[in-house]
Amino acid sequence: MANKKDKEKEFAKLLFVKENLTQKEVAERCGVTEKTMSRWVRDEKWEDLKVSLLTTKEDELRRLYAQLKELNDMVYKRPEGERYANNKDADIISKLTASIRQLETETSIAQIVEVGKSLAEWLRKIDVDKAKEFVSYFDGFIKDRLK
Repeated sequence: MANKKDKEKEFAKLLFVKENLTQKEVAERCGVTEKTMSRWVRDEKWEDLKVSLLTTKEDELRRLYAQLKELNDMVYKRPEGERYANNKDADIISKLTASIRQLETETSIAQIVEVGKSLAEWLRKIDVDKAKEFVSYFDGFIKDRLK
């Protein structure tokens, strides 16, 4: 399970990369120092992430399922009587299924933020002041989840 600092970093990364906020804005929203934020951006190359497309959860699941299918197909193509997973195959299958299970069941801070962002965009069309109020409350909610 991720600790508080890991969750703060995950939230900061999401805001910096997807929301295109400044390091100072992200530091304020996440409750970390600008120095910490600067170190994360530099050490983990978050600027590079801004120019690349981030993989969605669905894309990653699709890839994992494709890998699992390919491995199972490879095992099935073996001669009759040898159609079973060897130790290496079994280890890969186990790791792939664990990754799939984790992606399918875990709700990350990134997913929560995406839902909040969608709601804020919808609310902004109806009532800008309410949207601002919501974002303020939502930031507090995210900070609480990071504890």
